Amino acid sequence: MVFLADESVDGKIVKRLRIAGFQVKDIKEISPGIPDSEVLSLANAENALLITEDKDFGELVFRLKMATKGVILVRLSGWLSKDKGNYVVKVVQELKNEFEGSFTVIGINSIRQRKLLE
Repeated sequence: MVFLADESVDGKIVKRLRIAGFQVKDIKEISPGIPDSEVLSLANAENALLITEDKDFGELVFRLKMATKGVILVRLSGWLSKDKGNYVVKVVQELKNEFEGSFTVIGINSIRQRKLLE
């Protein structure tokens, strides 16, 4: 499983995913400052799941109907960075086969998934 981390993603999440053995490409390292639509296009070109903390990607996927392999939106505001990283890794390991073709929201008290239309 390959991830593309948007600039909004806490660095500890990227670090913990990498330590857990996942391949994570980070926009901060590749091309900082590019628009969200280009980030989503790059994720598609890399055949990667997009991981973000920016809810604007919901608009790109649902309202503007931009294609995506899958999006994981992390909504853990107020959490310590290390706790975010550990929790996201736990969720990714548990649900690893369910992210493709879905828009997933990892929240404080819930994990919600919405299947994307083909």
